[in-house]
This record gives sequence, structure tokens and C-alpha cells, in this order.
Amino acid sequence: MSTIQTNRKINTRIAIHNVLITTDFSEASKASLPYAAALAEQFGAKVSMVHVLDPEPLLSVPLDPMPIEDDRAWQDAEWNLVKFAHSGELGDKPCKTVLARGDFWTVIAGMIGKHKIDLVVTGSRGRKGLSRLALGSSAEKIYRRASCPVLTIGPNVRPPQDGEWKPKQILFPTDGSETSLKALPYALSLAEENEAALIILQLEPLVFPELRDSEETRTREALRPLVPPDAEVWCKPEFVVRFQFPAEGILELAKEREVDLIVMGVRKSSDTGMPDHLPWPVASRVVAEAPCPVLTVRG
Repeated sequence: MSTIQTNRKINTRIAIHNVLITTDFSEASKASLPYAAALAEQFGAKVSMVHVLDPEPLLSVPLDPMPIEDDRAWQDAEWNLVKFAHSGELGDKPCKTVLARGDFWTVIAGMIGKHKIDLVVTGSRGRKGLSRLALGSSAEKIYRRASCPVLTIGPNVRPPQDGEWKPKQILFPTDGSETSLKALPYALSLAEENEAALIILQLEPLVFPELRDSEETRTREALRPLVPPDAEVWCKPEFVVRFQFPAEGILELAKEREVDLIVMGVRKSSDTGMPDHLPWPVASRVVAEAPCPVLTVRG
């Protein structure tokens, strides 16, 4: 049973000054653009877009780098990046484009630090099965390692109506841990900014039926201090307790309530050299299957 840590001051206001969009020119990347534009507009943030080309192969005999004017892959990517950034999906929001060659995560991490990025927005194809087991995904590499929050738009996300997105139902799942509570200020702030309903969900281990009512009441009361006393002035907090496995419970409630955004904390990437997504942690499945964008905050 997790102990909810309530002896802390929760900051309910966040600031987003710089948004970074990653793109591979796929439909998954394109689907992320309206959400990036909406948050950038809401917070008055600047927008950058990056595409990363694979590093040049190592040769036994070192050669000078190919001049850019003779590098067909670079030229094609540069043209596609400008076209993608000005496709109209970002509205009239100015967008700085960056093309780089190298290791994907190394480039992204460098940009986050150099450009003081507050939010990364990325699309995900939701890779499953053996390919995901072996390789993980680019989106997961980002949200497990990034020092800033990451908004991932998975393959099951509903396109925003009329191209505009304003979350009115926000789901914040928590297990009471310090890692999950790292995301709480973002859930509270976005609920306040959008005057949204905020659903705080705790998934509990399965218990005997005769104990459920008392356990549900105890857990719901323990959740209440997570929300400031004046929250009802600017959002509609609701406290939900369910006895399910975490991923299933989060996804089921998100679909039932037609949630517009899930905000959740994620564990840091391990330094063991093993793939970050083993053994299928909760966030991986939620991001891959959610019907709405998922904002992850690294613990």
C-alpha cells in the first residue's frame, strides 16, 4: 500500500517559455503539431522543431565530411523540415527549424540544455511486440531521460476538433510516490489555466470485497490534501479510487471519461545498459494506448 506524501507545498503555477517539437516527417509527428501549437499559444512560448539524421557510418579510413551541398540526405531533410514546419498545422505560430546529424538522444539532450527547453512534444507510432521489446521507441527515450516534461501523442489519440485543443478533462494518476507527485504541479496548473475538471486517480491492489468500501474511503480522504483548498474556484477536482492493475485502470478511466489529457510521473532511465522500457512499465503502455495526449514528468 503506497503512502501518499502530503507534507509538501504544491506549486500550482508552471511556466513554459520554449517548446521543442521532434519530427521524423511521419503522420505520427504531424499529429503532434496542433497540441504543440495549443500549449505554445496558451503559455506564450517560442517553438522550435528538430529533425535528427542518422550519424555518418564509421569508416576504417577517415574521410573529410561530405560538403552539405553534395549531401543529398541532408538536402532532402532540410527541404522536408521547412515544409513540415510550415504545413499550417502550427497555425501562424513562428517556428525555428533545426537539422542535425548524430545520435538521436544526444542531439535532443543538447538542444534541451542549450535552448532552455521547458517542454518537448513528440509523436509516437506506439510500437508493440518484439520490435518494441528490443528497441523501445524514440518517444520513450525522450520521456525517460529528458530533464523537462514531455507531451507524447500516441497512435490512438483523437485529433483535436477544428484543429484546436483545450483540455477540459485532465486525469492525474498517482501511486503516492515522490516520482508520481513530480507531475502534480503540471496537472494543477493546466487545470487552472483551462478551468478543467481534474480527476485524481489512485489504483490500489486487489483486496477482499468486504474491505473495499473502507479502503476506498480511506484512500480518497488521503488524496484530498493534494489539491489546494481553493481549487474548486478554478477547477473541478474529483478523487477516484479503483482496485485494478495500474495501466488498465488508467486507460479504462481515460476512455470512460473521454479525458483530454493524462498527466503522470515516470521513472528516470536506468544506467544499466538495458532498454528503458523493460519490463513494460505502466507509462509505456499508457503512452502507447491512450486515447489522448500524455504529459510525462520525470521523477
